[in-house]
Amino acid sequence: MDKLDIVIIGAGVIGLAIAWELSRKTNKTIAVVEKNQKFGQEISSRNSEVIHSGIYYPAEMLKTRLCVEGNHLLYRFCEENRVKHQRCGKLLIANSPDEIASIGQVYQQAGTNGVPAELISSNQIKKMEPLIEAQEAIYIPSTGTVDAYGLMQALYYLGQQQGVIYLFNTEVIQIDSISGGYALETPRETIMVEKVINAGGLNSDKIAARAGIDIEKHGYRLHLCKGEYFKIKKKRNINRLIYPLPGINSLGIHLSKDLEGNLRLGPNAFYIDEIDYQVDEEHGDDFYEAVQSYLPWLERDEISPDFTGIRPKLQAPGEPMQDFIISEESAQGLPGLINLVGIESPGLTACLAIAGYVREMLK
Repeated sequence: MDKLDIVIIGAGVIGLAIAWELSRKTNKTIAVVEKNQKFGQEISSRNSEVIHSGIYYPAEMLKTRLCVEGNHLLYRFCEENRVKHQRCGKLLIANSPDEIASIGQVYQQAGTNGVPAELISSNQIKKMEPLIEAQEAIYIPSTGTVDAYGLMQALYYLGQQQGVIYLFNTEVIQIDSISGGYALETPRETIMVEKVINAGGLNSDKIAARAGIDIEKHGYRLHLCKGEYFKIKKKRNINRLIYPLPGINSLGIHLSKDLEGNLRLGPNAFYIDEIDYQVDEEHGDDFYEAVQSYLPWLERDEISPDFTGIRPKLQAPGEPMQDFIISEESAQGLPGLINLVGIESPGLTACLAIAGYVREMLK
């Protein structure tokens, strides 16, 4: 293979979005290298498929800026490329005095972040969602859901049309800095390239280390956080996403509805040492108890295990939430290497905004 201009490591939704963005805005030769047999086999296909609004985090954070921008870009992309999605809106609910006080803080943050939101009463909630019990809520109309696989498929095909090369079943096991770029060692071949974009998801810290980054010193070490989902067996007339207040490690066990009308609860959140996609059926009791305050009609035997996702968190257990890392590494003696580390939620929502951010960084 001749020397390439850009190699993107990782064919999740972030890597696919970056490849498409660069292929349509530059004349560079671009390849996406992925260790799995097809795109989107890890984080991108194991999540709530929610299009987030950007209400939770401080306005100056990358997570916020890229989520708010990405929300608009993603709806437009889905409409233009016939990707299934729904702008269903979301209710962030409160059922106690403490929760009502906290919800006021989130409402203020939404305003600071420029996200349209409305405080609504219990009567208004009942009119919107008769099956939901809540004393107060924030209604966020820009939240929705998307067919994550359909989104990735569209990005993949559009990239192909623009000449992007996709190399599946190809793991990058070493990255060596050479004159004018990098040599990427894979089990089959050495790929010579000028610039490297690490969008390796769960393995992004390991890939950064293979390029020579001290991941402990620079805070790139990832911590795996597992989230399980349970499904509600019966379909019911609930049209919006229903969220409790966020917890320490996640946005809480929320109620979502997929594009086929099926209801799902989750995720919970707990740290793990090894990747494991099994759902612990006994955790169903915790799910049932967590949603009783707003789904009092739900019976325990109505929920059953669905699937599991794993999030790449930069914060260890007990540490405060950290921002996305999107870093060009010239300061580490590695010009032309861009690391994207810790891209968890709202990464799906932000994927197109992240792609534009990386394109500007490459300039």
